[in-house]
Amino acid sequence: MTVAVVGASGAVGQELLRVLEQRKFPVSELRLFGSERSAGRKYTFCGKEYEVQLLQHDDAFKGVDIAFASAGASVSRAYAEDITRYGAILIDNSSAFRMDEDVPLVVPEVNAADALVRPRNIIANPNCTTIQMVVALQAIEKLSHIRRVHVSTYQAASGAGAQAMEELKNQYRQVLNGEEVKVEKFAYQLAYNLIPHIDVFTDNGYTKEEMKMYNETRKIMHSDVKVSATCVRVPSLRAHSESIWVETERAISIDEAKQAFANAQGCVLMDEPEKKVYPMPLFLSGKDEVFIGRVRKDLTDENGLSFWCVSDQIRKGAALNAVQIAEWLLSASKQG
Repeated sequence: MTVAVVGASGAVGQELLRVLEQRKFPVSELRLFGSERSAGRKYTFCGKEYEVQLLQHDDAFKGVDIAFASAGASVSRAYAEDITRYGAILIDNSSAFRMDEDVPLVVPEVNAADALVRPRNIIANPNCTTIQMVVALQAIEKLSHIRRVHVSTYQAASGAGAQAMEELKNQYRQVLNGEEVKVEKFAYQLAYNLIPHIDVFTDNGYTKEEMKMYNETRKIMHSDVKVSATCVRVPSLRAHSESIWVETERAISIDEAKQAFANAQGCVLMDEPEKKVYPMPLFLSGKDEVFIGRVRKDLTDENGLSFWCVSDQIRKGAALNAVQIAEWLLSASKQG
């Protein structure tokens, strides 16, 4: 297949190239695109060197089968028509089209078939925090309908991009060296700190990041579930963590829940607290799955369950999910 990557020099773009190569996606031709700042850079893919082209309003996407875009919502909106004009399927990692009625919002473990109905030839990749949560929720939803979710996220610097990760590293050095701490990518110093503020605040007091978890979860799961989120930036480099509470229509036992997580597509159960076995971002960065532990009954609601989950934001939360969508489409076309 002829594959294009828009935003090839960014953290997600680079991860996309790694995932495509590692999973042996059938790429016959690769085209890389970027801004004026990244145009001309060269990257190696499957032993061959490719140069980043300047993204322009032209015919550069003619002949492309699948295009992955990871350059931000404004870029995706501006270039979507150029990308899809000649029949390319755009798998978009930004927030540009996620809640558009005529654009499917897809997590393959949950609603892969939605990708088949794409009037604009655009498929949206959900927000990173939503992706890992719905993979976990789907395991419980199969046992009993989920009515409500309360979630607190512990989001690594990687969620704000490669420059943010570098800023966190520099802040730790600056603090330890007694230097002035420079803050550019975050609202405040992140090193040795927690910031309960990701994206902008809305009129209801929730941030856009928190509202994404409410709206996107309902669209992906085709559900009336209500989600209340508090999203927090934490001083870890990579992989997001979430503390999740769910209320189901019927009471679910711990054994049922654990078995469901253990058997769920895309999930790994790490739950042996007596042996200090539970998911942690330090050890799970670079992994593909959603790791789940600390599964327990809620003490205030007999239909409530609490659990902890960790997943790599750049992989499953972005690049991997996008590639899995493309893989599913390829498999579906062969079967169809």
